[in-house]
Amino acid sequence: MAEGRRVTAEAADTPLLRIASVVKRFGGFVVVDGLSLDIRAGEFFALLGPSGCGKTTLLRMLAGFEAPDQGAILLDGRDIAPVLPHRRPVNMMFQNYALFPHLTVRDNIAFGLKRTDLPKVDIEARVREMLALVRLEGLEARKPDQLSGGQRQRVALARSLARGPRILLLDEPLAALDKKLRESTQSELMELQRRLGMTFVIVTHDQEEAMTVADRIGVMDRGRLVQVATPRELYEAPNSRWVASFVGDINMIEGRIVLHAADRIMVDAPDIGTIAAVPTSRPQSADIGVAIRPEKIRLEKFGVAAGDADAGNGGFNRFAGDVIDVNYLGGASVYRIRLDSGFVLRASVTNASRSDGDAMSTGQRVTASFAAADCVVLET
Repeated sequence: MAEGRRVTAEAADTPLLRIASVVKRFGGFVVVDGLSLDIRAGEFFALLGPSGCGKTTLLRMLAGFEAPDQGAILLDGRDIAPVLPHRRPVNMMFQNYALFPHLTVRDNIAFGLKRTDLPKVDIEARVREMLALVRLEGLEARKPDQLSGGQRQRVALARSLARGPRILLLDEPLAALDKKLRESTQSELMELQRRLGMTFVIVTHDQEEAMTVADRIGVMDRGRLVQVATPRELYEAPNSRWVASFVGDINMIEGRIVLHAADRIMVDAPDIGTIAAVPTSRPQSADIGVAIRPEKIRLEKFGVAAGDADAGNGGFNRFAGDVIDVNYLGGASVYRIRLDSGFVLRASVTNASRSDGDAMSTGQRVTASFAAADCVVLET
């Protein structure tokens, strides 16, 4: 995750970009609904959400290709909503790269620079700088159809950076790349952003991508921000059932609180039984959801005595069932366990050894357990 990167104290105090109660409608349909957000200088920020949630429309408003119907977009305290796209210190890299097929790599990168007052010698120097930055030296005379997908992506990135924008907007920039190239390009983007100290705002529907590159993530649904948090906070402490289900895999169990103890609650969950959970704050409602990530679940062959971790739960959160299928994913295996209650639980187990001596098989009787502290209590 990228959350180890830190912006400066000055950036943390004053947002570079402030989106204030922005609304965008197309006809009678509200695409962005009263959205407010602060983005700091030097931050790598991700807008994450399903298709149609409004994230690309928001990005286009930041770029100036769409105008908000209400609200303000403030850059360094100045409302840029009325400012034309080419006059904003903001550049956008498009999902399809939008390269000019008849121009060389050099001319594609120089295209925006030629529409400024820069002398020709300065333009040539800037193009050389961009070629070096994205490691495309020696390819400047080629045209886009003579490049690989990854190379075309670098040309588009260099062109977007050539004019030195305050903010770089990236609209699903890695969607067209294969998995291996996408992973290596993610690392390159992160390193580039660190070196430049520039603010990057990326739009993606790929949760893994957002959690890899971003300092913070804003999750959108139906035109609204539903949670803004670091990758770890978003994954480990989602603020609603919807966010918990959207980000990563989850076991969601509905129940009712029957006891408030000093450090935990007891939940009567009809689908599974009694659950002990440790909430981060006292729930205001008795009816709650208890979310458990698959990797937090411990599997043992049936009949094995409870370990120290299970003993800490006072005998709770330990359920018997049968393995109904196994998905081997290389680094981990994902099991579906049908508990004796009929509820199907998903568990992810790291494949720490090359041998399969500890692996469970379909039809095997097992015990699934989890710690009370690993339960996320959700009221909405």
